[in-house]
Amino acid sequence: MEKLTVAHLVKSEDLNHHGTLFAGRMAEWFVEACFIQVAKITGNPESIVCLKLHGLQFRIPAKRGDIVEIETQLVRAGRTSLTVYGKSKAAGHTTNLADGFITFVCVNEAGEAIPHNLILDPPDNEQEANLRQEAERLKG
Repeated sequence: MEKLTVAHLVKSEDLNHHGTLFAGRMAEWFVEACFIQVAKITGNPESIVCLKLHGLQFRIPAKRGDIVEIETQLVRAGRTSLTVYGKSKAAGHTTNLADGFITFVCVNEAGEAIPHNLILDPPDNEQEANLRQEAERLKG
């Protein structure tokens, strides 16, 4: 499945009292990037709602002036749900700033879950297979 990357510049208003990127801002960007991935895949953004963030883990801080890139990919397609894995990096860092999974559900106008009719192709590599296994584990 195609990956999507969304970038943000860390500005002064994004910083916490330590002078690093506020975790809430990173979480906002993370949800937004994962939502964009699902919206592009389904072509129907108004039918998507966020169900759950699965263990968004912050690993290292970003600083003012960093360009944070959040790379997303669809890793699980249930009947009505879609789970996206996201990871973020900043220039000069080899370690992910944060990573985790988010599950979205497709709903009708009444807010009832509806099938999305998407089927994932088999994984392309071991890393993708591992992400899919983890997403399946998080389902329960």
